[in-house]
Amino acid sequence: MGSAVYFTSDTHFDHEMVAGLRGFGAPAEHDEEIVARWNRTVSPGDEVWHLGDVGIGRLARSAPWLAQLNGTIHLVTGNHDAPWPGNRGAYRHQRAWLEHFETVQAFARRKIAGQQVLLSHFPFTGDHTGEDRYTRYRLPDPGDTWLLHGHVHDEWKVNGRQINVGADVWDLAPVPLAAIEDLVRAQRA
Repeated sequence: MGSAVYFTSDTHFDHEMVAGLRGFGAPAEHDEEIVARWNRTVSPGDEVWHLGDVGIGRLARSAPWLAQLNGTIHLVTGNHDAPWPGNRGAYRHQRAWLEHFETVQAFARRKIAGQQVLLSHFPFTGDHTGEDRYTRYRLPDPGDTWLLHGHVHDEWKVNGRQINVGADVWDLAPVPLAAIEDLVRAQRA
């Protein structure tokens, strides 16, 4: 049997506020649970597309948790990740982040359920705050393409052709490709 593919976003390692919002008493407790759920879901030979906001602050604070995660991980950067192009000096962080991720990029594209699907940290539109932030860094909506994203936390799971793969709406675990395929097929039916 071949390796499986998964998607996730917004793990937010070492982020006190997010840990509290998710019902944990401390960031370490939250981070241990993220690692446990990830590793119950993902096998060492699997591939994971992490759509940004790995942690908060410096990479050194997330690195011990990243080292424990199963799978080969591709990172599509989010606004809390140092190599995200919207951060001044982002280019200085690429090499260090490539020690933890197979690839590090601003966005990506895959074919899922016969459809072209874009991968970005940000949705085409929408946010978890009162207004859309980082609009100059979002992919434009071409009108006929699916988008997998994070950033909005628990605002929605599916919003039109936007599928939120964020940890908040997927039981703090990566989402299997089959679940994404089912959502795309259901919307086309």
